[in-house]
Amino acid sequence: MNSTIARKRHGLRQRVLRLPGAIGTIAIAQLFGTSLWFSANSTAADLMRVWHATAADIGWLTNAVQIGFILGTLAISSSGAADRYAASRIFVLSGVAGAIFNVGFAWLATGLVSGAALRFCVGICLAGIYPMGMKLVVSWAPEKTGQALAQLVAMLTLGTALPHAMRVMGTDFPWQLVITASSVLALLGAALVGALGDGPHMRVVHTDAGKTHATSSAWAMFRIRAFRAATFGYFGHMWELYTFWTMVPLLVSRTSLAAPFPHLGLSGVAFCIIGVGALGSLIGGALSRRIGSAWVALGALATSGLCALTFSLAWRQLSPAALGALLLLWGASVVADSPQFSALAAKACPPGVVGGALAIQNSIGFAITVVSIAATTALFGHIGLDATWLLVPGPLLGLFGYTVAARGARPQPD
Repeated sequence: MNSTIARKRHGLRQRVLRLPGAIGTIAIAQLFGTSLWFSANSTAADLMRVWHATAADIGWLTNAVQIGFILGTLAISSSGAADRYAASRIFVLSGVAGAIFNVGFAWLATGLVSGAALRFCVGICLAGIYPMGMKLVVSWAPEKTGQALAQLVAMLTLGTALPHAMRVMGTDFPWQLVITASSVLALLGAALVGALGDGPHMRVVHTDAGKTHATSSAWAMFRIRAFRAATFGYFGHMWELYTFWTMVPLLVSRTSLAAPFPHLGLSGVAFCIIGVGALGSLIGGALSRRIGSAWVALGALATSGLCALTFSLAWRQLSPAALGALLLLWGASVVADSPQFSALAAKACPPGVVGGALAIQNSIGFAITVVSIAATTALFGHIGLDATWLLVPGPLLGLFGYTVAARGARPQPD
């Protein structure tokens, strides 16, 4: 019986590998799984009408996901689970659970309190999707981590933007169906990873002693200059990224950007601004093979910082065309550094603690987003688009932190 199941699983795995390849399969699964992340934001206008919510309330719905993600990543890293159990198994279980909680938000939530509680649970589940997706990529393609992670983050970006596209396609549908569609996609992503399994370079710690070692080693990675530099750069990037994604519908609604594109509307324009980040990530991944992950990450971080500064200074004076071009460049650069900072961090770690180290990096990074999202959305309610000034310090501090921490660090091969 077991041998028959094993043969069937092997056959299914081979069929999956023949389709887009291992990295492509993981990337598609990441696209589907992370569509859960901003599914509520795509229906912000409906929620503000039905629940009488404010922009700050929508920000807290996002933060509920972020807080759940933070606690989830802390749990799987500190317990050693990220490196003790198969990454594919954690991904599958998290995808299924996340889909269930997301459907619960769509059909059972009656207001902000119950809605935030269910979004918090979705965030916990995402902790088993995003970091484990990165670990799966490393297990299949350790020799080209920067480029492979760029494909993964490109799919994360499209997954973030996808609910906005579904809102456009389902304009006349109840908002609950738009969110439910994200759950269906998450289940498909779980099925893909379940069929694929872990890569040949996966290293799993099995013993209790190994668990203790993996946990302590993951935190000890901060003693390594190369890991610390990449992580400090990542933290500055995270101050900006998720707040920008949360703010995009608000930025579009307060400007004349959607007017020239009535067939797209607010959701369509928001999808374009967020979704172009996938192209930015892919371009960054290709460049990382030529000039290295560090230069790509720092270049993208500097570009997004300049975009934030330019928007904050000149949004009143810019024409709709110039404003649209600026926001597209911002959307492309704001996420392009993410896979490269993660690649630099992964390369600095011994293989046995990559999962835990990346989960810790994610956990602290997403804790930063909670502060940034709450502060910026609250300030937006008082001063409008000038609240984007709060995004400018993130890239500046990220560049400074990376530069200081990288002094004397041993270069990592790309």
